[in-house]
Amino acid sequence: MAWDEWEQMKAAAAERHSTHMQLNQMVPDSGGSAPASGAKTGTGDDSGSLRHTNGPWGRAADTADDLKTSTESTKKSLQSSHTGVSSGASGLASLSALKTVLTSWENRLEAVRDECESLDPKLRAVAKDMGETDSTVAAKARAVHVSEGDKGQ
Repeated sequence: MAWDEWEQMKAAAAERHSTHMQLNQMVPDSGGSAPASGAKTGTGDDSGSLRHTNGPWGRAADTADDLKTSTESTKKSLQSSHTGVSSGASGLASLSALKTVLTSWENRLEAVRDECESLDPKLRAVAKDMGETDSTVAAKARAVHVSEGDKGQ
């Protein structure tokens, strides 16, 4: 294959793949211009802007809080169901095993409760920090001035 043929093939391939990259990753219309203001961004809304939501982080924090509450109530329920067992079951060989199991479950539930208690504020802080980061980046992006002639390139 001659060098000229190779160059022609490369040029033809480049023409076929000459879409312009957009910051929002949208392919420009067939005219090669950027999407019109308010065009869909693939997020399901027509605002044309990226939006941050702390929904996943907030839901994770809510779940951690719910788990903390439910493990505490489960521990109390477990303790109350064992009340009186030691006095009414004296002489049973399984009493010491039952107490060991109760203690083990209380320790496990306390560990889960404590972990969830420590995660809740951390997850909420991430949601807040991510929102603040998005606001800072948005402000910096708004500060960039683009001349009319450069738009759509």
